[in-house]
Amino acid sequence: MMQITRSPDNLALYEAKAQVLKALAHPSRLMILDALADGEKCVCELQQIVGSDMSTISRHLSVMKSAGLVADRKVGTMVFYRLTTSCLQQLFACVESILRHEAEARTKLLRV
Repeated sequence: MMQITRSPDNLALYEAKAQVLKALAHPSRLMILDALADGEKCVCELQQIVGSDMSTISRHLSVMKSAGLVADRKVGTMVFYRLTTSCLQQLFACVESILRHEAEARTKLLRV
């Protein structure tokens, strides 16, 4: 088992982890990340998927880029975004597993 100690290095690591999790903590951002799992997309495609205005999508992408979740590339006036890692789908599968487990537990409680 890993020994957890309070040190400046550990605190910095936990703060960095919290920043990534904060960047994930919005339904529109999760939708964008799911869309990017299928491959690179331009901002206009993400806008159509999420259904928000361009400035809102840009703010979400900026938050995720600052957290290291997405990267971009410019082609003329268009900006394309992609995931920086493929492990997010595993994280999402884990979250969905938790949600299913909780739903099953609630269903069992209602049957009693």
